[in-house]
Amino acid sequence: DDDNSEEGLHTIHSGRHEYAFSFELPQTPLATSFEGRHGSVRYWVKAELHRPWFLPVKLKKEFTVFEHIDINTPSLLSPQAGTKEKTLCCWLCTSGPISLSAKIERKGYTPGESIQIFAEIENCSSRMVVPKATIYQTQAFYAKGKMKEVKQLVANLRGESLSSGKTETWNGKQLKIPPVSPSILDCSIIRVEYSLMVYVDIPGAMDLFLNLPLVIGTIPLHPFGSRTSSVSSQCSMNMNWLGLTLPERPEAPPSYAEVVTEEQRQSSLAPIGACDDFERALPGPLFAYIQEFRFLPPPLYSEV
Repeated sequence: DDDNSEEGLHTIHSGRHEYAFSFELPQTPLATSFEGRHGSVRYWVKAELHRPWFLPVKLKKEFTVFEHIDINTPSLLSPQAGTKEKTLCCWLCTSGPISLSAKIERKGYTPGESIQIFAEIENCSSRMVVPKATIYQTQAFYAKGKMKEVKQLVANLRGESLSSGKTETWNGKQLKIPPVSPSILDCSIIRVEYSLMVYVDIPGAMDLFLNLPLVIGTIPLHPFGSRTSSVSSQCSMNMNWLGLTLPERPEAPPSYAEVVTEEQRQSSLAPIGACDDFERALPGPLFAYIQEFRFLPPPLYSEV
């Protein structure tokens, strides 16, 4: 309290004293706690004890904040794919092309999940090539109109070497995401982004690579989102309907009397002669069952 008046002040006697307190975090989005090479995002509580004629005693206690990223949103459930081709040239000689196509089921993942990679690599060149996949973390720091960027390898895998004329197919080759910090996308001074690079290592030439963006979230995929993801990857369907919310409890259907009036029911009755002709045309227990329940109302909602 900056007020130096004696009002509201009381003496604390010798002994142990505890004071309960709480702080409410602001409603505005807070960047996720992060430690980087050129900057960090930290949160802490600081307490001070002021004593006459002595220096104040200060104590800081850090805590962690997560800005939750739900990967069950339509934009993060959409598949990511790409295709590239490269032709090698050595002086006047030109070899066949090296082609690469890759696809992953979705854009959003959480730490500990495995990314299933579907890829096809065709080597029509005269060199031995090696397909590989890596996950990179890119840290970007902004200050005073300048930007510094740090790129770090997070995880990688290696495929089999491909000689000339060979083709390799990855049918869901898995690359596990280690415990990493979530993506930071809404902070004005620090950004943390991830990408999956599927590439072909070509000796003596620049590699052929595909960059597929990733978002590392905090809320994992639930079964409903998983089923939707698999359907969208096969059918490329519109995902806008995922934003609809289902009611907690279904509403009861209207009563039979509200839908069918007594006049409508009487008018729908067929003449007796017509019914007799119909019975002779369709003999058997099935028609008897239909006749028995033909005009009975359905059971009440509470009975079901």
